[in-house]
Amino acid sequence: MIDFLSKGGVLVVPILLCSVIALAIFLERLIRYSRVRIRGDGLVEKIGRHIKNNEDHQAYELAGKSDSPMGRVLAQAMEVKDQDRETLETVIIHATDEEVTGLSRYLQALATIGNIAPLLGLLGTVLGMIKAFMVIQQMGGKVNAAVLAGGIWEAMLTTALGLAVALPTIVAHSYLVARVDRYESQLQDGTVTFIKALGRRS
Repeated sequence: MIDFLSKGGVLVVPILLCSVIALAIFLERLIRYSRVRIRGDGLVEKIGRHIKNNEDHQAYELAGKSDSPMGRVLAQAMEVKDQDRETLETVIIHATDEEVTGLSRYLQALATIGNIAPLLGLLGTVLGMIKAFMVIQQMGGKVNAAVLAGGIWEAMLTTALGLAVALPTIVAHSYLVARVDRYESQLQDGTVTFIKALGRRS
């Protein structure tokens, strides 16, 4: 396999490096998301009941102790709950954006790898074809079909590798983005429930 890949030229190395980085990012994000408890195991409902019963201190403590994005967002919201509605919504939006940014970490790098891998492959193919035609010129055009075909398939190897890396990377990126979008939607639903609870104080 190493001998086979070595025929693709120097650009095989960065393409393979891209594949390793993409796989590492995908696995790291999967592990990270598997540990994320967006809703905090019914946290919004519990905090909502405390707020409606004017048990603000208990609600704040519950949000603060929750190791979840929802808990961190609601903890910041509790700190400004008595201020005007505009301030409350601004804090909630900012806190939600922070959590979404954290969940989206490295996804741009994954998208970049998906974009540049086929370009690296194409560049490798172009360089390989240039070398192949240089050989043909040096031999005065007296090249049999076997020599020409060998040079071409070696040149095309990098394009195949680039596409082989790019396709699963793009799929992985789309999957992770969809999960982040779902988490963001859950955070927004939770904050809406929180705001409604503030309006129904007993």
